[in-house]
Amino acid sequence: MDEYVKLVTENRFVVRLIFALLGVIIILAVINLIRSRMGRYIKDHNSSYRSKKAITALGYFLIVLLISIIYWESLGALTVFFGIAGAGIAFALQEVIVSIAGWIAIVFSDIYKSGDRVLMGGIKGDVIDVGVLRTTIMEIGGWVEGDLYNGRIARIANSFVFKEPVYNYSADFPFLWDEIKVPIKHGSNYTLAREILYEAAEKVVGSYSKEAEEHWDIMVRKFLIENASTHPMVFIIANDNWVEFTLRYVVDYKKRVRIKDELFTIILEKVENSSGQVEFASATFELVKAPPIEVRSNNSR
Repeated sequence: MDEYVKLVTENRFVVRLIFALLGVIIILAVINLIRSRMGRYIKDHNSSYRSKKAITALGYFLIVLLISIIYWESLGALTVFFGIAGAGIAFALQEVIVSIAGWIAIVFSDIYKSGDRVLMGGIKGDVIDVGVLRTTIMEIGGWVEGDLYNGRIARIANSFVFKEPVYNYSADFPFLWDEIKVPIKHGSNYTLAREILYEAAEKVVGSYSKEAEEHWDIMVRKFLIENASTHPMVFIIANDNWVEFTLRYVVDYKKRVRIKDELFTIILEKVENSSGQVEFASATFELVKAPPIEVRSNNSR
């Protein structure tokens, strides 16, 4: 009788194991098939990426659910074991657990998402993947001037979102305020200089103003924040060397370098064509000749 019970128990364990393996294989095969065919129907890159991540998460959930159903009778016996081992596992894997909690916070909140430009732990770049434990960032800056990729990929633990601030450049307001400074020589036509800056701004970033204004109105309704202007503005500061004109404007967060290049190109052309009414200023340093030095020797023969 004991041998019969033992044989039945062993056969039941083998059958459950076979069903579990077959179920996992079938689920993984279906998930991979759906992921491979998804690109044919979803052309948008961001939507395709998020859909694939969602399908993968659904596959993992189905695997856990399948195993739980198959081994449901055995789960009660394992409860005590898991309760005792849980404390030790939680202590040993506390960083992993916090990273998983960070992943949940990232997925179900507005901290950041794939495609956003962020600054985390001194690393600035675009989020290219949000994993369960780590966020992958394509870094910008560093030894490269401007907001350009340097080719280095950084992986940051998701637990970081609970430890330090996360700066998001593209969350609710996908624009940045940027500015350029232009030194103009004293005695120039300051009114014409201001007009040149406004004309350049209107030509290059004028289209951003209305779009940014619509996004900012949403920000005002959502948060307690003042209704700031998104239109280009010019400010003047005079010092001993020149009159400094500052052009402040709104720009797409990914186009700062290109927009500055276009603005300076137009400003340089207009200043050179102003027939001397507007001239750029530069610092001049005068080197004073050093007085002669007389050297005397007290040595005598």
